[in-house]
Amino acid sequence: MRIALVHDYLAQDGGAERVLKAFHEVWPSAPIFVLFHDRKKIHDFDDATIKQSFLSKMPLITTHFPWYLPFMPLATERHNLENFDVVISSASSFAKGVLTGPDTLHISYCHTPTRYLWSATHSYVTDLPYHPLIKAPLPRLISKLRLWDKMSADRVDFFITNSRTVQQRIQKYYRRPSAVIHPPVAINNFSISPELGDYYVAGGRLVPYKSLRIVIQTFNRLGWPLKIFGEGPERRRLEAFAKPNIVFLGHISETEKAKLLQKALAFIHPQIEDFGITALESMASGRPVIALADGGATETIAANETGQFFYEQSWPSLLNTLLSFNPTAWDSQKIREHASTFSTTEFKQAIKKYVDERYEEFKHGFQQPALLH
Repeated sequence: MRIALVHDYLAQDGGAERVLKAFHEVWPSAPIFVLFHDRKKIHDFDDATIKQSFLSKMPLITTHFPWYLPFMPLATERHNLENFDVVISSASSFAKGVLTGPDTLHISYCHTPTRYLWSATHSYVTDLPYHPLIKAPLPRLISKLRLWDKMSADRVDFFITNSRTVQQRIQKYYRRPSAVIHPPVAINNFSISPELGDYYVAGGRLVPYKSLRIVIQTFNRLGWPLKIFGEGPERRRLEAFAKPNIVFLGHISETEKAKLLQKALAFIHPQIEDFGITALESMASGRPVIALADGGATETIAANETGQFFYEQSWPSLLNTLLSFNPTAWDSQKIREHASTFSTTEFKQAIKKYVDERYEEFKHGFQQPALLH
């Protein structure tokens, strides 16, 4: 079985890239097709055969790739996948739009229907830090890209996704069924500490949808120690708003993050995530998560066993939950055991089984019922 992997682009180290890394470990000889690869930032695929599109030769592609949005559909369609039996795309935007022949099975692991085209179009344009004159053409471009995106979804034979939250979006925007296989979490990189610190922790990419502002509003009032890790365009505004009890750590290594999480009183998760890997990393460290009861968190957190929910995305709701939270009333081993069901090993076994089964069906002439009518 000749397999090709397709990913949008390799320019950041996030959850989608961890899924791609697991794919690469399951099928190490499969080439990886991407729009471009920023080798200064992404080193996990140095042993892989990376095939980049013509966009990789464009000036400033790794630092200003949004400039090239109008050309990304064409570049995606130019990936030559003629000689493969199975194509597995890892897609948050363009990768699912590759062209495959009638004898090639295309399975797409869809991290989410493209946010700025569907669920977050208006906030995306509003939040961009550009002059209004520069942003003025964006709605028309986004409208055109949305049409292509819907058409590209029809090219996929089978969809997989990371959570029921995204499964519902795929059904709504693409009118397609999908299977849920939760993404891999590197459970073995985290461990339980025999002692706790005196701080809470939050973080990730510092972008608006992470809703860290309400965490800062809460801890500004409580005066309790809070450590925030990560970088992003929101950092300067968040730091200016925070009081001295809140410390910004910036970018930290995976080792540093493991040490940070294992001694935290709890990890604060105020955003609506498709899945939420960092929350599971906290649980793998034996520490509970205080999370908004929405999105992927409702699928990964066992209420009052591995974490505690608050029910409005507001600082008063979070504050009330924290006031009733007891950091010492948790079974760290039980929390970690729950997290282990989302391990990388479990993911690899599930994804390989799914691909093998769909390919056997495909070879014997199986056709999707959704496409027959």
